[in-house]
Amino acid sequence: MSIRDILLLGNPKLYEVSEAITEHDSKDLPAVVSDLHDTLVEFRRKYGAGRAIAACQIGFAKRLIYMFIDRPVVFINPSLENKSETMMDVWDDCMCFPELLVRVRRHKSCTIRFKDLAFKERTMNLEGDLSELLQHEYDHLDGILAVSRAIDGHSFALRSQRPYLK
Repeated sequence: MSIRDILLLGNPKLYEVSEAITEHDSKDLPAVVSDLHDTLVEFRRKYGAGRAIAACQIGFAKRLIYMFIDRPVVFINPSLENKSETMMDVWDDCMCFPELLVRVRRHKSCTIRFKDLAFKERTMNLEGDLSELLQHEYDHLDGILAVSRAIDGHSFALRSQRPYLK
């Protein structure tokens, strides 16, 4: 439908907890998903990054994540389960602060339970990069940004400095 503005770091709406989606909301979802797709593709074109986006990042404060890696996947009212005890440190990026990287600690694996656009229950087991990605997007639904999960005060870098980061 259209490319939407992405809320940027500092916008108080990013710290709000998103509401659950009901079947009553289902009539609005195709348009929102289309906007999420267009916004993600445009961000990817501009920054060379972007695999998923939470609806709250464009001001739609509902529990919805859109992921587009090799195919589109819509996560409605997701929940994270079976989080591994094994953790991994990653340099996280975010569409809400496109020039900043934040070193965070994430679970190496987890399971995401969600409903698809037909409101059918689904489950995905996540490992590595995919686990990190969906934990990041899930945090958005709870009003948590990666900057709040920084490992320490030295866990910030500009994207241009990525070649120097370990």
